[in-house]
Amino acid sequence: MSASPADRAKAAAAEAKARLRPVVKDVLARAGLEVRRTGGGGPRRTLPEVLAHLQRLGLRPGAVVDVGVARGTPDLYAAFPGLPVLLVEPLAEHEGDLKAICAARPGSAYALAAAGPQPGKLEIAVHRVPACSSVLGDREPDGTPAPRRTVPVVRVDDLVANHALPGPFVVKVDVEGAELQVLEGARETLAQTDVVLLEVSFFQLVPGGAELADVVAWMRAAGFSPYDVYQGHLRPLDGALAQVDMAFVRDDGPFRADHRYATPAQADALYRRWGY
Repeated sequence: MSASPADRAKAAAAEAKARLRPVVKDVLARAGLEVRRTGGGGPRRTLPEVLAHLQRLGLRPGAVVDVGVARGTPDLYAAFPGLPVLLVEPLAEHEGDLKAICAARPGSAYALAAAGPQPGKLEIAVHRVPACSSVLGDREPDGTPAPRRTVPVVRVDDLVANHALPGPFVVKVDVEGAELQVLEGARETLAQTDVVLLEVSFFQLVPGGAELADVVAWMRAAGFSPYDVYQGHLRPLDGALAQVDMAFVRDDGPFRADHRYATPAQADALYRRWGY
């Protein structure tokens, strides 16, 4: 029995779609773009996806702490509308951004300083890309030395106490290799923190900078474990993975309370999709 015109039309459309899909993917790939389905069981790749997932599981912070702000972290602030934010950023070039962010959120505050284990002063190497500036020195030590600037150093714990910010907290730190120095000055804040978002490096991109293994070990000793990985980029030198962002959660918190892979019903449905 021959197929109906409608069936032939559907088959032709399906065949055309199948032929077009790899062409479209190739065009997008050449432009550095990718189209993918979200929520299908694959890894999350963006900060909004990670935060939305945690919020579905009950994440309800009282305030957000952002260390290494530069122009801001809009996805982080958008996830928690109305909450006060504490911003810590050493470069005066970004003070206008800090003021604008705080003005939109009652109870917010900023410090034009670097965060560290003890109050004081230190030098920061000001990179031509300001967000790549580091208190540890030059990002490209073999190139022309970056200009140095002396900046004040503050402890996150002191700022949180002075501004009476309400916990629990979500803490984000992106300071070009000096993340552990920041966290050393935030131990009291971490005791009231559910989620920590850190930029981690696979290489010592700045002299003395913390690498992935260092960060994971420090966080584990502080009572936190890796929970999710998102974003990241490759180094131009050889295409190796250079940095990613990681979400850490409390070992004794609700997000690690259950170590099972799935319920029996969920596992059965998954294995059936796999053909077993």
